[in-house]
Amino acid sequence: MRSTAGESGAESAATSGIPVCAEVPAKSPAGAAENLGADVPGAAAQACSKPSVYGALDLGTNNCRLLVAKPSRRGFVVVDAFSRIIRLGAGVQATGRLSEGAMKRTIVALRICADKMRRRGVTRSRLIATEACRIATNGADFVDRVENETGLALEIVGRETEAKLAVSGCASLLDGACDWALVFDIGGGSSELIWLDLRKLGGDWKRSVQSRAGVQNSIAAWTSLPVGVVNLAERHGGRDVTPGDYEAMVDDVARALAAFESQHRFGERIAHGRTHFLGTSGTVTTISGIHLGLPRYDRARVDGCWLESADVRRVSNDLIGMSYTERVAQPCIGRERADLVLAGCAILEALLRTWPCQRLRVADRGLREGILTTLMAEDGHERRSPRTRRRKSRGGGKPPKRNAPNGNKSANGTSSQGAPSAS
Repeated sequence: MRSTAGESGAESAATSGIPVCAEVPAKSPAGAAENLGADVPGAAAQACSKPSVYGALDLGTNNCRLLVAKPSRRGFVVVDAFSRIIRLGAGVQATGRLSEGAMKRTIVALRICADKMRRRGVTRSRLIATEACRIATNGADFVDRVENETGLALEIVGRETEAKLAVSGCASLLDGACDWALVFDIGGGSSELIWLDLRKLGGDWKRSVQSRAGVQNSIAAWTSLPVGVVNLAERHGGRDVTPGDYEAMVDDVARALAAFESQHRFGERIAHGRTHFLGTSGTVTTISGIHLGLPRYDRARVDGCWLESADVRRVSNDLIGMSYTERVAQPCIGRERADLVLAGCAILEALLRTWPCQRLRVADRGLREGILTTLMAEDGHERRSPRTRRRKSRGGGKPPKRNAPNGNKSANGTSSQGAPSAS
C-alpha cells in the first residue's frame, strides 16, 4: 500500500530538525550504518553544526521502501520517501534463488533510493534486507552486487531484529489501557508476530524516542512464520481464489501457528485481559481502506484507525466473492496487489481464529519507522514532554480526548496524505 508520497517522495510540512550527533564520513552514498563518531575523536561530545539526516531502507520480499527524516520535537519529520513493488522474492520458494529479473528490478529501485539519500544529505542510516535475501542461496551475492552497482551497503537482518524493529516502529499506536497486544507484520515471504505484555510499560513510554524504542522490553514472546503473501499465493494461487482455496490458505497458516501457541498458550493468557491486535502490513492498510470506502488511499485516515474483527471478515468475504479483475478495480488494491491480497486476508484470518480478538488497530508504519526510532534513540535524541507541548500549543489547556475505537483520525493527528511527520 503506497501513500501519496509514493515514489515521488513528497515532503511533509517543514519542521526544524534538532542536532543530535556529529556528522561523519559514510561508507556508502547514503551514509553508513555504523555507530556515529567512530572515526571522529570526541565526536560524541561535539555539538552538531547542522541537523543530522537519517535514512531507513526496508528491502522486503515484495517491496522496496525508503524514509529520509530529520529529528524534531515530535520525534522526527519525514523529508523524503519512496516505495515500489519489486517482487524480489518471486519464485524463491521453488528455486531457492533470487531470479535475474527480480534482482534487476530491485537494483533499479535501489538506485533511486541512493540518489534520494545523496540529495538529502543523509548522515546516518540503516539499510536492511529481510526474508527473500535471508533464504535465497544467492542472497549474499546479491547484497555484494547491490553495493557494487549502487553504493548501498545492505544488511541482511535476522527475524528477531525484524520483529523488534516492527514493534519500535508502531509503538506509539499501542493502547496503554490494554494488558496485551499482538503486533504483526504480514510480509511477502514471512510474517512476524510479537506478543507484548503492556502491563510492563511505565506511564511515560510514549514520551520520547528512547521510551518508544524501549517498548521492545515488554516482548513476552515472538515468532517468525515462513509464510507471507507471496509464497502463500504461489502455493495456493492468487488470481482465481475460490472459498475452498481461501480456507486451504487459512489452514496452512493455522498449522504454522500451532506449535507457537502450544508452547506459549496466549489464548489462555489473554482470555481474561484486555487485548488488541496491531497490524503493520499492507494487508491491514488495504482492508482498512476498503472498509472506509476510500476513493483513493489516504494514509491520514488509515494510519491509527481501529477496526472490529467483524469489519475485517466482512471485507475479506467481499474480496473472496470478487473476480481478479474486480479486485484490480478496487482503488486501494490495484493490479500490483490484486493477486496477493487474499493471501494476506487468509493470514490475518488464521491469527483471529487462533487468538479471538475484537479490536484491531491499523498502522501505516513499521520497519522503516522502527529503524529511525532506534537510530535516534541511540543518538540520544529527546522530545519534549507532553505537558510542555500542551502548555506551548494549547495554552495549558486540557489534553485532547482520545479517539474512539472506531475513529478514523490518524494517531499522530496529521492531515497530510503523505509520509508521517512523527513515528
